[in-house]
Amino acid sequence: MALSREEVLACLKEIKAPSGVDLVEAGLVRALNVDGDAVRFVMEVDSPAPYEAAKAEAEQKLAELGAATVSIVMTAHSKPAAPPDLKPNRQAQPAGPEKIPGVDRIIAVASGKGGVGKSTVAANLACALAAEGRRVGMLDADVYGPSQPRMLGVSGRPQSPDGKLILPLRNFGVTMMSIGLMTNEDQAVVWRGPMLMGALQQMLTQVQWGALDVLIVDLPPGTGDVQMTLAQKAQLDGAVIVSTPQDVALLDARKGIDMFNQMGTPILGMIENMSTHICSNCGHEEHVFGHGGVVSEAEKLGVPLLAEIPLHLDIRLAADGGAPIVVSKPESAQAQAFRTVAKTMIKAGHA
Repeated sequence: MALSREEVLACLKEIKAPSGVDLVEAGLVRALNVDGDAVRFVMEVDSPAPYEAAKAEAEQKLAELGAATVSIVMTAHSKPAAPPDLKPNRQAQPAGPEKIPGVDRIIAVASGKGGVGKSTVAANLACALAAEGRRVGMLDADVYGPSQPRMLGVSGRPQSPDGKLILPLRNFGVTMMSIGLMTNEDQAVVWRGPMLMGALQQMLTQVQWGALDVLIVDLPPGTGDVQMTLAQKAQLDGAVIVSTPQDVALLDARKGIDMFNQMGTPILGMIENMSTHICSNCGHEEHVFGHGGVVSEAEKLGVPLLAEIPLHLDIRLAADGGAPIVVSKPESAQAQAFRTVAKTMIKAGHA
């Protein structure tokens, strides 16, 4: 039964928060998404415990209204009532990163800045590892700009038969989950940090990943909430840094590397993307973004240079078309560059 946004809001207005005000009037319903008989929203609260009854009532009433899938994520802010105690507390130790059940290794694909082709590299690396016989998952953690559904040719909404575990989608041998599967393609995700971190944690721990040799995490650019949450909640086995050769991109890439160093995550290697362009008409080779910058940086850091990926139209067309070049043109030189990265990582025991 297809539901309307107005019907869902009217239903939620019948449910009282602990304050006595209904959920909608209290401003607790955020990022509401109604798609057919699937309802998803975030309850942004100070502490989850007092709101568990309201959440359960909302799930029940929405099911009675005709919702087949109800997903409610509660995110909590820390309480600002008392000033922080700056004295070190050696007894209270925060919970450390945990392994995801069934997932052998987790590898982040990161960049310091946007526009360097990080998501394209991540999609092709995932497909290349799958082509080498590895059981591969892809977590699209670029919440504000999710592109993996388009690049991996995946559409449709993930299902949750029991209302707890989410079933990911799969294509080209890659098991994939993305916030982009839960929103319309042109819909902006307007979330603050706590909501974003709650969604990321849900995609990490409440997705039925199954048995995977490696989970590739496509991170957003920069050094923000998503990167910190991932490192704090999951045991990262390493990071692959993607950059173009130009100095501006390398400046930001160094910051990303420093972030992973601070969090104790090993750098498995660097990839120089858009390394060189060869004219399809005359064969002239041109270094549009410079050349060798990533090579020098990798040598300086003592980490492997995994690949120099050319700037090639076929790579872009394949990604836009929903079949990465590793899949659409497996015998091409561009595809073989990604296959080489996959073989190198497997040989090194990273995937």
